[in-house]
Order: sequence, then structure tokens, then C-alpha cells
Amino acid sequence: MEAILRIGIDYTAAVRQRAGIGRYTRNLVRALADVDSANSYALFAATGRAQAGDSGPWPANFCLRRLPVSDRLMHILWQRLRLPVRIQLLIGQLDLFHSPDFVLPPVGRTPALVTVHDLSFLRLPDCFVPGFADYLRGAVSRAVARAAYVIADSASTRTDLIELMGVEESRVLVIYPGVEARFRPVLDRSSLDRVRNAYGLPPRFVLGLGTLQPRKNFVVLVEAFRRLLLAEAADGHSQELGLVLAGEKGWMFDEIAQTVRSTGFEDRVRFVGFVNDDDLPALYSLASVFAFPSLYEGFGLPILEAMACGTPVVAADNSSLPEVVGEAGLMVDARDTEGLASALWAVLKDGNLRAQLVDAGQRRASQFAWGRAASELLTVYEATADRRPRASRSH
Repeated sequence: MEAILRIGIDYTAAVRQRAGIGRYTRNLVRALADVDSANSYALFAATGRAQAGDSGPWPANFCLRRLPVSDRLMHILWQRLRLPVRIQLLIGQLDLFHSPDFVLPPVGRTPALVTVHDLSFLRLPDCFVPGFADYLRGAVSRAVARAAYVIADSASTRTDLIELMGVEESRVLVIYPGVEARFRPVLDRSSLDRVRNAYGLPPRFVLGLGTLQPRKNFVVLVEAFRRLLLAEAADGHSQELGLVLAGEKGWMFDEIAQTVRSTGFEDRVRFVGFVNDDDLPALYSLASVFAFPSLYEGFGLPILEAMACGTPVVAADNSSLPEVVGEAGLMVDARDTEGLASALWAVLKDGNLRAQLVDAGQRRASQFAWGRAASELLTVYEATADRRPRASRSH
């Protein structure tokens, strides 16, 4: 390159969200810091009065600026009121700007990229809090129209962007997320016992993980689990099998809770709430099988995390999930309760199948790396900046 680039990145999700896009942003930007020592990065986070997490240490070419306003206020000003307050007033002149969280602030003539993780608000609007899907429809549409490139987590999301939002094919690029190296089978008995005791986990359990809201389809998982228990009882199995649902309560959680109560097996289902990141590898390792029957996903990273930890996976066969699972897990129709129960039963009962899935899953997960994602993104940064005069020349 002729000159060092100054790249702005919205890092708000990384310091405000514990899971989901927050973890995605933390991992991607940290990987960028590992692969790029030449360009200059200006990160900003709207943290308000909250103490910013993940604030350092950073390499010399990275600088994180905390803004004394909340992310909610920034969204109101930039997305709802649409005030033309450019991000450059807060973090200085830029060669390009990247938002890894669906929407863009005003950037003027500076080239911009936006990552759109999924279009669930268009595919499944009924799974959203009333009004929120409408907000996203407008804000995301404006962002993708202004962006030089749109980054998608999967080919499925790329197709959605082209078909549902009319984005030109040449502007939508797929960069797969990665799996952190810490996700591997946990063999240390004390670590496993600590996590089992901390969350009150049963000896054998099916694991479901994600925000407890309609799109994750936990109602079908609970009903499939009921059928699984009936099959185990008919088989004369003596060990109690449990269902562990890990994740924060989301919109319409009461429907999930009511379904659990109606099964008659309420004592076999455990809601453990949000699981600390450090405990996730042990949680996956303890699970007998990981179930991911989501109605729609932009990627489905927990599937790869479970596979990396040596846990066999049963997942839905829609949206991006076939891209993630490949041939390394069992796939079923998300709305097929009997099919989901049968797949879980097969994994629990067939030792050979289980061994094949564990081996294939670990090999599959190893193909997704944050370092590769960062290197691919850096190439996009350079191509984007080359299309416009460099701000760095006047720094």
C-alpha cells in the first residue's frame, strides 16, 4: 500500500454485549490486531456511564475511545432522528469505517463497510418485539445502501441480502466467523465438576443454548425432549436424562416456560441463565448432545463451538445451518418434533454414530478460524480504501 490507512470501527457491541455480536466483534477485532501492525485503528464504544469491558491492552496501532453516551442514545440520534453528526467528529479523519453491527453512523464521503449478520427481521418478523423489526428494516436498508461493501457471515445471508434487500451481488462478500482456540474438549475433572456444580447440571443432558426467544425454537426442543423421555422409559433406561437450556430470557419466554410445565417433566428441565464465557467449553464438554433447532440463523457459531469441544450436534436444516454443519452433524426440519426426538435418540443410543459425529465435528470446527476471517477482512479494507483518496495523506 502507498500509505498507512486509518480505519474506524464501531466497537460498542464488544463492550456492551456479553454474547452474540459482542463476542463476534471482540474476536474479529482482536484477530485484526494479531494480523495487522501497519494500519491505524480508531475504535469507539458508546458506553455511557458503564465501565467499558475489553479495554486493553491494545497494540500501539489500536486506540479505543469510550464515548460518555449510551449506545441507546447514539441509536436514537443516528438512526431514529438521523442527525447528521459524522463519526469523524468523535474519532478523527478516516480512510474507511466499518460497523460490525448492522447499521452505520453518518460518515460523509468516507467509504464504509457494514456487517449484516442475518435478515431474521425480514424472514421472521413475528419473532421480534413489535416495532423492532420495522426499525431494523429502515436502519439496515439505509446502511446497506450507503456501504461500499456489505459483509455477510454466510452464503445464506448473502442470498437474503440480494433477494430481500436488492443489494448488488458484487457488493456482498462472505467472511465466515471463526472458533476460538479455547473451545476444545475439557478433560480436567475439577473443571468439569466446578461447572456442573455451579449450574446444577444433571449427569446426562441435552444442551440447548441461545437467547430464550421464539426464533431459537426451544418450544419444539422441549416437546422433542418429552418424546425422548417417553422413549427412554419404554426402553427401560435407568439413568435420568435432563434438558439444560442456557441463555438469557428473551421476548416471549413465558411460552417456553409454559411448554415445560405442560410436559409433565418439569423436574427434568433446567434453565441455567447466561453462562459465563469461561464456563462454555466445560458446559459443551459435559453435554451428551447439543441441540440447535433454530428457525433461522445468519451463521450459528454455537454449533462449531460444541463440535470443537467434542460434543455431537443435532441442528435444524434451514438458512445458514447446512453451511456450518456440513456432514459433521445430524440435521432435521426445525418444525419436525418427532424428527428432532429421533435424531437425539440416535445420538444417545448409537455409540458408533456418536463417535463418527465427534470426530467429524472436531475436524469441521477446525476449518473456521478468526485469523483467516481477519485476513480476509483486511483485504476488503485495502480494496475499499483504494477506491477513494486517502485521508491518511493529510494526517
